[in-house]
Amino acid sequence: MKTGLRAYAIKTKYWRPGENYILEIVKGVSGKILDGDFLVVSEKAISVALGNIVDESRVHPSFNAKIIAKIWMPLVWGYILGFLCRLKPRLLQQLRNYPRDAGSRHKQVALQYASLMQALMFGSEGGIDGSNLPYAYVSLPLENAQMAAEEIRRKIREVLGKNVCVIIADTDKTYSFRSFHFTPRPRPIRGIHSFGGFVSYLVGRILKLKRRATPLAVAGCLLSAEEALEIAEFANRARGCGAGRTVWEMAERFGVGLTEVSWEMLETVEHKPIVIVRKTHEHRGSDR
Repeated sequence: MKTGLRAYAIKTKYWRPGENYILEIVKGVSGKILDGDFLVVSEKAISVALGNIVDESRVHPSFNAKIIAKIWMPLVWGYILGFLCRLKPRLLQQLRNYPRDAGSRHKQVALQYASLMQALMFGSEGGIDGSNLPYAYVSLPLENAQMAAEEIRRKIREVLGKNVCVIIADTDKTYSFRSFHFTPRPRPIRGIHSFGGFVSYLVGRILKLKRRATPLAVAGCLLSAEEALEIAEFANRARGCGAGRTVWEMAERFGVGLTEVSWEMLETVEHKPIVIVRKTHEHRGSDR
């Protein structure tokens, strides 16, 4: 799986809540997808389309959330853990200036929808993500990514007559030590171990382990964890990061505050929530 693949990132409009994302996927790949292709779809894009989002401006932070935002993030991550994880200087500076009010609300959401060990992450706590979302919205992880993958696969077969393998993936990283794969991200596919919250992240980063995007569901084919990881990361590299990898990058891109990005701003950016990954002819032949 490491060689012999090609990726085709498909541009679509920005999927707002209520979007019929399955219809958009079918339209996007019509005339492009072939039998046996892998179709990799962004979990966050699906989650947003389903309205699986939270407005953090309406959240009231607890004492624990305030402590995490005011002490743990700027001091522990900004000066100790971030350094050990070799985070870029710009990100370290942003963590040292972690917003107290908005940050407390965000950490409260992480505590409520994930766990304390996830809330102690510096970002994407338990799959909760605010990048490529407007205002104070964050997306929550899918409750049943496998069901979504099966529905997408079934619709493509029904409408386009193509048998494909659908993978739903998240940019949150899985770390690999030889054949052992682990991630702080909840609910990955079988063969990837999820545990430890921020501790898993620390171990993976400090030991400089191989890191790749995390597959959350596979429908339509049998893949090992290693194969699914290779395809998910291959697609992730082809997709790009939309308006930015973090809320800081996104706000900087538009020249506004962290909670001032609008839906309309996001719609001006190229979005590629779906990627077709295809084996080359040579590689297809080697599988026979």
